[in-house]
Amino acid sequence: MGNAIDRFFSVSMAGSSVGREVLAGTTTFMTMAYIVFVNPAILSAAFVGQDLPEDEKTAMFRALVCATCVAAAFATFLMGLVANYPIALAPGMGLNAFLTYTICLQMNVPWPVALGMVFVSGVIFLVLSLVRVREMIINAVPEGLKLSAAVGIGVFIAFIGLQHAGLIVAHGQTFVGIGDLTSRPALVSIAGFAITVVLYAWRVRGAILLGIAATGLIAFASGLVNLQQQWVSWPVFTPLLGQLDVAAAISLKYLSAILVLLFFDMFDTVGTLIGVSEQAGFLKDGRLPRANRALFCDAAGTTVGAVFGTSTVTSYIESAAGVADGGRTGLANMITGAFFILAMFFAPVAEMFGGGLATPMTMVVEGQPITYTNILYPVTAPALVVVGCLMMASVRKIDWADWTEAVPAFLTVVLMPLTFSISTGLFAGLVAYPLLKLVTGRGRQVHPLLYVLVIVFLAAMVLYLGRGW
Repeated sequence: MGNAIDRFFSVSMAGSSVGREVLAGTTTFMTMAYIVFVNPAILSAAFVGQDLPEDEKTAMFRALVCATCVAAAFATFLMGLVANYPIALAPGMGLNAFLTYTICLQMNVPWPVALGMVFVSGVIFLVLSLVRVREMIINAVPEGLKLSAAVGIGVFIAFIGLQHAGLIVAHGQTFVGIGDLTSRPALVSIAGFAITVVLYAWRVRGAILLGIAATGLIAFASGLVNLQQQWVSWPVFTPLLGQLDVAAAISLKYLSAILVLLFFDMFDTVGTLIGVSEQAGFLKDGRLPRANRALFCDAAGTTVGAVFGTSTVTSYIESAAGVADGGRTGLANMITGAFFILAMFFAPVAEMFGGGLATPMTMVVEGQPITYTNILYPVTAPALVVVGCLMMASVRKIDWADWTEAVPAFLTVVLMPLTFSISTGLFAGLVAYPLLKLVTGRGRQVHPLLYVLVIVFLAAMVLYLGRGW
């Protein structure tokens, strides 16, 4: 059996061993397992209506957990079997926030239609993975905009995390303000953030997951989390499985959002593939063998994930941890995927610690107090802030000395959190970049296809003008 596995995945030829691949797959899962808690917490803001009965809320949240695990397991298995790379996949951070807060909550798109948009973007990615257009689009967008998009999403995710912690709240005069730092949710989140940061500073594997666990224990000790009798249950799929509305999603008014989903998935995937492959020594003359297979697996994961009810699936940079532990083949992915399958049965645990906490808030508008209910996620909020911090690392690679590079990057980074819209920030950067290059006489530095992309985005904006981005 061991020899058959070795031959199928070419383990020995890659200079690895079955035992080393098992260790690598386990390490990768430990470093990215936080998504099982965080992704449902983010998506539930749009998918779980507060007017639903409690049993339906529970079923929907558990379905989100299971959809997250199925999408991650399927794409990770596929990457291992088809491309034979130790690169795991799961619903992407940033892309889930875009689906929830921009598409569903700002654009008022029903979540079945939003899932349909994810499916359409996945199908387009599948097609582009088979032709050279994919490479042309990726090469057309300048490196500075790709980097600033990652930074902007990081700030956006951190902003959401601070809101989920109750540290940032709505304010009648200044739009946002500091929350009650003495409240239990805020104190729990602050403690959880401190623990997670220390674990990262100590370079502990699985720091985010361990941070969530520690925060959960603190939340339990403070009375914010009540332990349930049921910790294990059969997977729940029915509230979300097959509920996507593809027909409604195929509309010109949704073109801009679909393009953003597509572009971010492509950039994120290519960046991760290159980064992990360089670390593992997979690159040959700067190119990644079987790259089209790897991109195909990513796109297939997105389409399947949409069918089960989750946001865009992408390759995870956390796979680098598994590579550092010796992972060199798709066998490591088999182990990681198996853990995601196992995680489905622990959906009650994810709900127990990652579920929302209804908290009454008061905001003064023109001298009149307004009471509203804010849904806080004190256990998973620190993880969002830490992930946002990690994504900020790309800011040092931006050429701030070149004004034609700095201004588009600045607009992209600043507008994403301030407008609470990833697409608005990306659009501003995409438009500003070629304009500044043109007026400074450096228009030839811009890839011709970028002008086409800007025109497409402008047309999409006009089609959606007045409806909100």
